[in-house]
Amino acid sequence: MRPVNPITKGTEASGSTGKPQDAPGRNDRWNRGAWLFRDETLQKLEILLDEAFRVPGTQIRFGIDGIVGLVPGLGDVLAGLLSLVIPIAAWIRGVPYVTLACMAANLGIGVLVGTIPIFGDIFDIAWKANRRNYRLLSRHLGEPRQHNWRDWGFLFLLGLVMAMIFAIPVALAAWLIGWLLQH
Repeated sequence: MRPVNPITKGTEASGSTGKPQDAPGRNDRWNRGAWLFRDETLQKLEILLDEAFRVPGTQIRFGIDGIVGLVPGLGDVLAGLLSLVIPIAAWIRGVPYVTLACMAANLGIGVLVGTIPIFGDIFDIAWKANRRNYRLLSRHLGEPRQHNWRDWGFLFLLGLVMAMIFAIPVALAAWLIGWLLQH
């Protein structure tokens, strides 16, 4: 027996309106916001954020994430907030934590590198964190609890890079203290 998803529960029987039916005794806030977490809405959001427009004469696609990111400072934060919808939907729908960690890393990399003027915007257009996250969501809803070597490899590589990033200041501080003590 498949578990009932609180987000999609009732959408099939609700007729042509596409609105979920209210379940007796349920908190209405889940029913009111359920449309935001449906597959169709998430896919439209992914396309809007990462692939809605095409550079004429090329195959390069970009979305409002790349456009809003051009606004220094605030643009990347706003795009990052919009991009949180897909990982939040994944969490609500019961996607495993390893997948949520990959989604958070995709989003974090996009926002962090996206803050670099010009290069960051080009990177955002190429990285397409929302498309990556939507594909992760779709794959793991279709094959629950199935992680492949790429999921674990990505997390391992991310952990290794983070360890190196944190080790560099520690090593520099140790070297500086040693140098100061010798002089």
